[in-house]
Amino acid sequence: MRSDIALSLRKVSKTFYLSEQTDTSFQKIKAVLNKRLSSKKLEVFKNISVDIRKGEFFGIVGRNGCGKSTLLRLIMGSMNSDPGSSIETNGKLIRLALGLGFDVNLTARDNIYLNGTILGMTMMEIGEKFDDIIAFAQLEDFVDTPIRYYSSGMRSRLAFSVAVHADAEIFLIDEFFGGVGDESFKEKSKAVFQERIVENKTIVLVSHSLDLIVKNCDRVMVIRDGEGHVFDDPKDAVRFHKESFAKKKNQLDSK
Repeated sequence: MRSDIALSLRKVSKTFYLSEQTDTSFQKIKAVLNKRLSSKKLEVFKNISVDIRKGEFFGIVGRNGCGKSTLLRLIMGSMNSDPGSSIETNGKLIRLALGLGFDVNLTARDNIYLNGTILGMTMMEIGEKFDDIIAFAQLEDFVDTPIRYYSSGMRSRLAFSVAVHADAEIFLIDEFFGGVGDESFKEKSKAVFQERIVENKTIVLVSHSLDLIVKNCDRVMVIRDGEGHVFDDPKDAVRFHKESFAKKKNQLDSK
């Protein structure tokens, strides 16, 4: 892989196998021993290939269920791709999604360590940044309060604060991560998101917000009918993406 490439995907495919319903113990044992009983398969996407450059803001869009988040999981390695697929990464990467890894029964203190570990931070790193995380989230008086008692805004601030203090070269973002909390915090979070995450980092953004995609992305992939279509102009990608909705509507109207 070239040194200027952050992520390289070659013929990446993902198929889910759906087992037949088994009611008896004998059927369940037979299903384990005989994979042929898994007769139904769902091919999410096939042969997706793309090189994402270092420092690039790369968008992924598509209809619900097309496999956008699944692709992020494959890149992270938390899910296996089909045989013959190749995914290479050049740099430390983390996946961001608000509340990822949070346990509402734990305190903010415990959740910071839990969430930070999920994002790839060491215990020492979390300890060094702990006070800054709490201060940025404006939760000094609620450090040892279980987050089930937090408002949605407090939880968002905590999740965002942990994320922006994580360090990586590649960020996989499932929906936009900036602009959370009340108005004053939104302004601060947008600025910090731009400075700490976007600037000089490789961003792969999955989002339903087409305006956000057009505004921020350098290139965009549209996952449509199981294939990945890459566009150099985000506006072209959005037009292509909208065609799938028009096509689906016409199909429904004709029935």
